[in-house]
Formats: sequence, C-alpha cells, structure tokens
Amino acid sequence: MTSPDHPRLLLVEDDAVSAAFLGEALRALPAQVVLAGDGAAALRALDAAAFDLWLVDAHLPDGDGIAALSAMRARRPGVVALAHTAARERSVAEALIAAGFAEVLVKPLSADALQAAVRRHLPGATGAGVPLWDDARAERALGGARHVSALRGLFHAELPGVRAEVEAAVRTGDGERLRGLLHRLRASCGFVGAARLEHAVAALHAAPDDPSALRTFLDAVEETLAAFTPVPDHG
Repeated sequence: MTSPDHPRLLLVEDDAVSAAFLGEALRALPAQVVLAGDGAAALRALDAAAFDLWLVDAHLPDGDGIAALSAMRARRPGVVALAHTAARERSVAEALIAAGFAEVLVKPLSADALQAAVRRHLPGATGAGVPLWDDARAERALGGARHVSALRGLFHAELPGVRAEVEAAVRTGDGERLRGLLHRLRASCGFVGAARLEHAVAALHAAPDDPSALRTFLDAVEETLAAFTPVPDHG
C-alpha cells in the first residue's frame, strides 16, 4: 500500500453528485482520493501516480468501464478494481466481474457499504474478519434453508475438484481457464453463502499472479470444507 493509514484510491466517475458523495465517503475511511471524470483522465492519473485500488463507473463519457479497466490494467497490472453502476441487471454484474472487476457496487449505496467494500479489497486485507458462511444471504437467494442445505452439499462435494483445477491453471499460467473457474466459483459461493471463500476468490481473480492471493484462496477453501454444516431447517 502507498500508505498503511491512508491508502490512495482512484475514483473514476463523471457525475458530479455521485463523485461528491463517493469521494467524501472514501476520504472518511480515511483515504487519499483522486477523481477522474472519464477513462482518459484515469489513464493520465495512472501515469502520474500509483494507487492501491480503483473504483470505476460502468458508464463513462468516453466509453464503458470494461474498456477503461482494460486500458488501465495495460498501464498498471494487478491493481484491484471495483465497478460501480446504477444498473441492477444480473447480466451487467456478471459481465463486469468477467472483465476483471473484483466486486460490483450498485448505486445508490450507503457510505458504510462503500467503505466496507473498499476495506475488503485493499492490499493486505485477508478476509479473516469475513464470516465463513452467510446463512441469511443464501436463504434469500435460494428461498429457504432446505434448498441451501441441498446446494451446500453439492458445493462441498465439488469444491476439492475445483481447488485442484484452480491450482493447475495457476501452475500452467492458463489465465483464461483460471478466470473462468473463478467466475463460476464466485457465483456458487454467492448462492450458498460461502462468504469468506467468495472474498478470497475475488482477490485471486483481481491478482492471479500474486502468490499471497493464491495462498489466501487455498486457506479459505480448507476452512470452508472443514466448517461445512447443513443449514438448520426452521420451517
């Protein structure tokens, strides 16, 4: 990190009201915040300084967030990026995650939610404070504890094989295969409420060449497998 106490963040946002709110919430972390109004301004900011994390609007005056991220990664590979968008369609979020964003934040969002997301993804964040299982989220997604328990059983059975595939993709340098595996695994984590593993998957997706991200991922897999228990059926 550029500063342990005051990380340096790049906020790419063209709307003045959104930029003012997001900027103030980020400075309250506390953090140093540099604002760029479009993709071209973001590239100029990257040429001038290093950043710990990027927050990129999905729709910009000179293109979309996916194109902006690609150009930014060409300048500064390996930096974690979060997308923010007013679009609520699942297909939009899936496309942004597939393009390399670690998380998609849907606007409007609270200052607390924004700050929590940034803290999760700053360099050095391990996810240790994230619970292994989020039962409430899984039950909302699947419509009840019975469905969650059934899907978690399948998830638990398949996870060792997925772990082996991820390790093989990292070992052979097959980035496309790795991104596909992590994209599918992150979706599965969301359905079954595997919160800590989902965090680790997002971090590895953002920094696939970082050995510490791989280690964190493998540790989260082991913790998730060891702590697997069916969800109590309350109904």
